[in-house]
Amino acid sequence: YIEQFVRNSIIGAALATSVERKTRKYVAYKLRDHTSNSMYLAFKQLMKDFKGAVHSVTCDRGTEFINQQYVSELEASGLSLYFAHAYSPYERGSNENHNGLLREYFPKGTDFSKISHSELNYAVESINNRPRKVLNWQTANTTFKLVSTLNLV
Repeated sequence: YIEQFVRNSIIGAALATSVERKTRKYVAYKLRDHTSNSMYLAFKQLMKDFKGAVHSVTCDRGTEFINQQYVSELEASGLSLYFAHAYSPYERGSNENHNGLLREYFPKGTDFSKISHSELNYAVESINNRPRKVLNWQTANTTFKLVSTLNLV
């Protein structure tokens, strides 16, 4: 049972990223814009893609997280939202690390509206298929499948 599924952040103005904290499974969603509605839709998609596995989210302090109606709806669906302290990226360290890995594919300043879904998915899958020391040299995909198979998600 994975208590806290993701840590969430925004890269630039058009991408929401999440990391499962135990298996380090990384996901990224393109956003239409930098609004709370777009972030809400990304949360709903995350919960749909990983049905039953998303229990809580740690967010940064971006303006896209302040719409109380959306926060209330997400919490009513069983999702616990936590907010990192201002200027404390270390509270979302795993997400910050993975965003740095994504920067290897898309440097700072990349306009994600010009990046296709397949290009983004390729980069994310490449990251998820890297052997990781923290996972005893297994990949995030392998570890996540194992945890899912054992019904720990």
